[in-house]
Amino acid sequence: MNRRAFITLLGGAAVSWPLAAHAQQPATPVIGFLTTRASGEDAHLLAAFRQGLKEAGYVEGRNVGIEFRFAENQYDRLPALAADLVHRRVAVIVTMGAPAAPAAKAATATIPIVFGIGDDPVRLGLVASLNRPGGNVTGQTGLLAEVGPKRLELLRELLPAAARIAVLINPAGPNAEPQTRDLQAAARTLGLQIDVLHAGSERDFEPAFAALRELQAGGLVIGNDPFFNSRSGQLAALALGHAVPTIYQFRQFAAAGGLMSYGANPVDGYRQVGLYTGRILAGEKPADLPVQQATKVELIINLATAKALGLTVPLALIGRADEVIE
Repeated sequence: MNRRAFITLLGGAAVSWPLAAHAQQPATPVIGFLTTRASGEDAHLLAAFRQGLKEAGYVEGRNVGIEFRFAENQYDRLPALAADLVHRRVAVIVTMGAPAAPAAKAATATIPIVFGIGDDPVRLGLVASLNRPGGNVTGQTGLLAEVGPKRLELLRELLPAAARIAVLINPAGPNAEPQTRDLQAAARTLGLQIDVLHAGSERDFEPAFAALRELQAGGLVIGNDPFFNSRSGQLAALALGHAVPTIYQFRQFAAAGGLMSYGANPVDGYRQVGLYTGRILAGEKPADLPVQQATKVELIINLATAKALGLTVPLALIGRADEVIE
């Protein structure tokens, strides 16, 4: 081989070796994040999700990417958004909010799905059981629908003379019917008459609260729904403006001026979803990861709001509260 041919061969090898090495490097996995919420909402919850990912060894922009899809509280957009993530062949689909999880499950039976919901995933048809999910779906549940009747009981304890309580439900939510049935059963047990009001958009809020006066309802339980979560401050202001003692699920409602909240801490749920997502990226299978359940619920009471409503909160109830806002 002459000198010119040798140099040409060596130069070709110098070019091809880095290219071959680059081709052998694994591609950065991408998480598809599907949520019912609007872009820009709940930055602290997304931070909790990223913290869970980090604890599992994954940092966005370093060794994992995230493709966000926001339904902007329009649940009918979820199937198309889920289908788009499947088309992009993401490594894992994360769903936040009960309406998002069924949309993702309907879109794929192969891509792993990790959900974060406040409802019973077995009743929603997401998993076969909590301990053995089966299939490609697992996640975390606050089981907030199960503590819905407890919220009614707490409101009754605060309002012992009330004979009639209203419930606000989003009819577009996948848990609307079972949640309504659970609360109606609890009301019968407590000897209460219950009125079900519906709100699927902001324009429904004012008519629903106006109806409370006509019904002469003594109090209001706000049902578990991601759309209501995103409007907790608005709902708290309406409840106070209409002078209706109201209980909801998350602390943010009481912190915004709502009377009471009773439910799991969503920050813990988002972190757990991040942990599970990282474990699946590392090679574990959803079928082998039991659905995680919230282990603690918090009772928050806003005494300033109680005073504004002319209510005296029983000392026994205050003593059971995890936090009292004054």
